[in-house]
Amino acid sequence: MTTKTNRPLGKLVIASRESPLAMWQALHIQSRLQALYPETVVEILGMTTTGDQILDTPLARVGGKGLFVKELETALADGRADLAVHSMKDVPMNLPEGFLMAATGEREDPRDAFVSNDFASLEALPAGSIVGTSSLRRQSQLQARFPDLKIESLRGNLQTRLRKLDEGQYAAIILAAAGLIRLGLQARIRSVIPPELSIPAVGQGALGIEINAARMDLLAILAPLNHADTEVCVKAERAMSRALAGSCTVPLGAYATCHADTIEITGFVASVDGKQMLIEKAAGHRSQAEALGQQLANQLLASGAGEILAALDGHK
Repeated sequence: MTTKTNRPLGKLVIASRESPLAMWQALHIQSRLQALYPETVVEILGMTTTGDQILDTPLARVGGKGLFVKELETALADGRADLAVHSMKDVPMNLPEGFLMAATGEREDPRDAFVSNDFASLEALPAGSIVGTSSLRRQSQLQARFPDLKIESLRGNLQTRLRKLDEGQYAAIILAAAGLIRLGLQARIRSVIPPELSIPAVGQGALGIEINAARMDLLAILAPLNHADTEVCVKAERAMSRALAGSCTVPLGAYATCHADTIEITGFVASVDGKQMLIEKAAGHRSQAEALGQQLANQLLASGAGEILAALDGHK
């Protein structure tokens, strides 16, 4: 891949989606870079991605995670931007050739949040209540615990989802706690769902900084933005998902935590209706993060994950 490498580092351009949450993330990285490099002008290039434009169809049906990333990568490839900021949970498990993740920002609260105007928790919802979520991962875990709830698709940016709740389209919605916290909307969270009851999405709450692989000069510049514990935990989670062909079309999740030099990771694979649910745990040294994620995937496959995956529509 050819790229323009002659932009002086008197200036850095961040490519970002234009949703309020994405812009918060870009502004956060902009402020970190400006504090680190006061002589450098840091600009944000706002872009609308395909994922932002297709709002009437569940993500699993229209192509999954890459919809939020592709346009930003085009800007990296043609030199309009130096780096792109993503929610790690939106980043495909295999980056296209010619791109790499230069840093992983510190994780915000990785849990799912229960948001409702009328009910305090999932347990308080009457049978037949409509719960909105855009995620097969959340849907499968909700249906496993609460088979009497009605799960309906919920798309749009965070503010749009909250508006749909406020209009009465749903009794409750499930959102990532991290996004609500980052936008100062913590008050909308009625309760957070413990990770053991709703295993988070791979990379949930973490920020990823992607660059063109030809721009190795940026690695040292972006290194101070990397949070080592978050990086190794997300590496383990992504390795598990990659080994199981994880995308928006597969109900799976993984959550890793670091304790000194040890990573502990929990992962699951389920049928969409939650009637089949496999959960496995693994632990290992932080230097073996990717191998640990692969090990967890192998444990799930040994427990029958392959059969669940094979039965899911679209899984080859």
